[in-house]
Amino acid sequence: MASTSTNPLDIPETDPFDVAREAAAQIAELTGAAHHDIALTLGSGWGKAADLLGETVANIPATDVVGFSMPAVPGHVGTLRSILLPNGKRALVIGARTHYYEGHGVRHVVHSVRTAAATGATVMVLTNGAGGIKETWTPGTPVLISDHINLTGDSPLEGATFVDLTDLYSSRLRDVARSIDSSLDDGVYVQFRGPQYETPAEVQMAKTFGGHIVGMSTALEAIAARQAGLEVLGFSLITNLAAGIQKTPLSHAEVIEAGKNAEGVIGDLLARVVSAL
Repeated sequence: MASTSTNPLDIPETDPFDVAREAAAQIAELTGAAHHDIALTLGSGWGKAADLLGETVANIPATDVVGFSMPAVPGHVGTLRSILLPNGKRALVIGARTHYYEGHGVRHVVHSVRTAAATGATVMVLTNGAGGIKETWTPGTPVLISDHINLTGDSPLEGATFVDLTDLYSSRLRDVARSIDSSLDDGVYVQFRGPQYETPAEVQMAKTFGGHIVGMSTALEAIAARQAGLEVLGFSLITNLAAGIQKTPLSHAEVIEAGKNAEGVIGDLLARVVSAL
């Protein structure tokens, strides 16, 4: 079980990749699965997909694994689940996302992604619940992430580490997703720092920059995934129209409700996409 003492990720001299390798070894021991092929981080509204992916081999509290902590946001289950997919591959489902606005630092935010790579995964599926800027997107619409704009002012890369992000959100994987559902639209995701929702002016800024989706996760994780050599597929569930586009006040209860209403449809979609990867 992970120690209750200082998280090793908080020690500047500690190599975060060493912590990820230790976490992966613990996951292998606790789940009985020496290797995982695909990893998924399930954001708000996407949790039901885990039940549809395949046979759950093990489901463990994330806090039993070094570097992980309990999620601070309702809708995240706080577990790591090892699933045997129908195609014989293994999936690691991460229900313990640390958000940037929690103030723990970027190492904590991307630890799950680095751990996924250390388990052997080659594909990282990142999902979230987010606000939509396109007025044609109604709550409950799944959207593929084609690119992102990182407005956190931060990065998971440390030192002189230069990583090419040209095809960060894999066009190949988006083609696979569209082979399952040809109606899927895509858009540019804009990560704000949070935890406050964006103002109407900030949404208009994001739109001017070329953004279509606004939220508080995913971009930092995607950068770390690319650094770790993972191929990334991103999905946003549009839980509401963004501020100024939607004329009524925003609330987290609305986000949770939209996710619950859509979970059957998006869960089935994600399960079919993952089985095709």
